[in-house]
Amino acid sequence: MKKLTIVLILFTALSTLSCSKWLDIQPESEIDKSVLFATEDGFKEALIGVYTRCAKDDLYGKELTIGTPEVLAQNYALSSNDPLRYQQTKLFKYNDGNFIGRKDNIWKGLYNGIVNANLILTEIDHKKQLFTGSNYQLIKGESLALRAYLHFDALRLFGPAPVVNDKIEAIPYVTSYSNKSTKLSTVSQVLDSVVRDLEEAKELLKVDPIRLKSYVVGYPTVGDTLKNSELQDKSLFLQNRRHRLNYYAVCGLLARTYLYKGDKIKALLNAREVIDVKKFPWTNATDFLAVDADKKDRIFYKELLFAWYIPAMNSTYNNDWFQDNNSAIYLDQDEAKTIYEVAGAGGGDMRYTQWFGTVSVGNSFISSIHKYRRNTLGDSFAANLHYLVAPAIRLTEIYYIAAECSYETAPAQAAAWLDEVREHRGIGQKVDISTYAKLQSELLKEYRKEMFAEGQLFFAYKRLNVPIVGQQGTTIPANQQIYVWPLPDDEIIYGQR
Repeated sequence: MKKLTIVLILFTALSTLSCSKWLDIQPESEIDKSVLFATEDGFKEALIGVYTRCAKDDLYGKELTIGTPEVLAQNYALSSNDPLRYQQTKLFKYNDGNFIGRKDNIWKGLYNGIVNANLILTEIDHKKQLFTGSNYQLIKGESLALRAYLHFDALRLFGPAPVVNDKIEAIPYVTSYSNKSTKLSTVSQVLDSVVRDLEEAKELLKVDPIRLKSYVVGYPTVGDTLKNSELQDKSLFLQNRRHRLNYYAVCGLLARTYLYKGDKIKALLNAREVIDVKKFPWTNATDFLAVDADKKDRIFYKELLFAWYIPAMNSTYNNDWFQDNNSAIYLDQDEAKTIYEVAGAGGGDMRYTQWFGTVSVGNSFISSIHKYRRNTLGDSFAANLHYLVAPAIRLTEIYYIAAECSYETAPAQAAAWLDEVREHRGIGQKVDISTYAKLQSELLKEYRKEMFAEGQLFFAYKRLNVPIVGQQGTTIPANQQIYVWPLPDDEIIYGQR
């Protein structure tokens, strides 16, 4: 395979370079980096800026959450008019112009976030004297974790899964803020770099306030989030840690990465660290089923280790995508019932009853998607936060990872972890995982049920290199032409093959 180098075109207020259409990392406030990084608050602003960038529509604000990976996983029915232009993507037509545009924007967006994280990492060690309390460790740890998170998803999109070929060149792992080119790394090299960044981040984030007994994981009110804290700095920067890559989110991301890498021992160790601490409570059924829309918790907020805050979620997700009709994206009702096994073990599955609404269309019925709905009139602090986030790492995924990684040595424990999740979703029937094939089947069904419209199912199929389960009983064979996205063209990436 030919090598690809990437030249990062850097841009600040004092730069003489012209603005690159690939990577424009100028802060929105147009503050020169020498000014921005002159204070601790400047570093905080830069870090929040990376999260804000990642929550744009081209990344986790839409495309990598409810968008392209979910379409590829065959999770949606699409309007025949195709107003959102995803029909060709659903058919895996990677030469379609609409797919190419979205795919290239995802690539650019991921590396834009990476460059901004690298800018913080380049500056922070020279400015340690600026920081108070544990803010140096928190900001550096989160920046490393963000760099790893974005590279990992770039690899999961644009490189083959390691189970297929971990020696092939895949993507560049960019660790410096400069105009020097970065060559492609192999799949295994990228994964090693992701792990290295995450392990360093985990060590730095041992000071994370979320690890304190006084940090209570609940709905995002100041009182529920940080009670009787011994912290001197009680600013919002140290609160609502689950909207950021906190210590336990890094553990979860390490578990996800090690599993993808094939290291089940270390994946299980990190998963157990999250499970055993019992920091994240199961969502009460009364909250999930609440009649009052302002109090209804449709996304199991308390179980989220990490989530992207998306202020424009209601208009983008519910007005444009998930409408109460078949004009955009929806599910055939029979298909929704099949996914959630309503006729069998899933007859009491709360996810089906709360995430989908029945809509009459002609002589048939469809299931409209309500998962991200919120009360637009709600003005409480909780209504404005926990209804406006997209899940990034869930407690349930950690249980799934633990079950998969413990199956060979402790199958009864693996079954118990799966059953615990199912019980909290309204499924009382014990799971049958008497063979590894049954375990894999049940895990993939749970990924589809639990993380519907969250962008993770496609990666689960790809990691295992198994067929994609389509709608109406169809299957799409595992195919590297499907699972590996083409890299952007040379004129987009400003590099050379």
